[in-house]
Amino acid sequence: MNRIWRRCALFGAMLVAVSAHAYPDRPVRFLVPYPPGGSQDVIARVLAQRLSERFGQQVVVDNRSGASGLIATEATARAAPDGHTIMMVNAGPITIAPHVQKKLAFDPMKDLVPVTQLYEIPSVLVVNLQLPVRSVQDLIAYAKANPGKLNYASPGNGSPSHLTMEFFKMHTGIQATHIPYKGAVPAFIDIMSGQVAMIFISAGSAQPFTSVGKARPLAVAGRNRTSMMPDVPTMAEAGVKNFELPVWVGASTTAGTPRPIIDRLNREFHAVLAQPEVKERLAQLGSEVVVGTPEQFGAMLKEDLARWGKLIRTANLKLD
Repeated sequence: MNRIWRRCALFGAMLVAVSAHAYPDRPVRFLVPYPPGGSQDVIARVLAQRLSERFGQQVVVDNRSGASGLIATEATARAAPDGHTIMMVNAGPITIAPHVQKKLAFDPMKDLVPVTQLYEIPSVLVVNLQLPVRSVQDLIAYAKANPGKLNYASPGNGSPSHLTMEFFKMHTGIQATHIPYKGAVPAFIDIMSGQVAMIFISAGSAQPFTSVGKARPLAVAGRNRTSMMPDVPTMAEAGVKNFELPVWVGASTTAGTPRPIIDRLNREFHAVLAQPEVKERLAQLGSEVVVGTPEQFGAMLKEDLARWGKLIRTANLKLD
């Protein structure tokens, strides 16, 4: 009996090895939880094109925006565990949703498996031009002088943008009403039109509009200034201490995918992100390449899950 089990195990290992060697044997879906047009969608398309060249199979970007990334995440969690569905992931549906959504049809930390972190991108506090403020301290003073008057946009309920603004409110003691959108692009359109007062948004998404004077950046929610907006101070420089919330983006696939396929995806993402022209394109969009092993990305996800949980409990946020 033991000999039969050993043979079955050996046969199973051989099947995994063969499937990994043949991977991918058809087009790969690259699910992106953002609508077309934003900086992260642009980066996804750059990566997909380079991966297609390396795989010899088309990598198709599939924009599944909405529900703060949960639509794309569930589609990835329900996919066949063969590496032909991968996803660009961020904190919203992976490390924030478990704390703020009472009823999830899946567990993003268990039903997805990490492949690699891809990059980090600074988040910037931006206000519309009609708002009579030119600094973070101006904004705080205006908000306190006009309680209940301000509102703010986000790409979705429970998104990193939403949570970052909630913690800004908690840190500074101001009031503002949340208006969720289905993605950063429509949210920022209403910032520029003056319908919404402010937003935390990626520097890459904001810079094309702030650079031509259609919205006003006040501060970067990171450790350092961004090269895209070198004159914009950090939150610490603007007088708001201990406010560093870097935005990370990574790649994951369906849990149960054979390890050789995960390793192949990891190597290919690393190879693509090491290409000078790809690094330059990400830098133009305000992003910094950050890669590692699946284990390193998994450890970072666990740390991020704990960090957001602590912040959400402290602020007593319930977002479902």
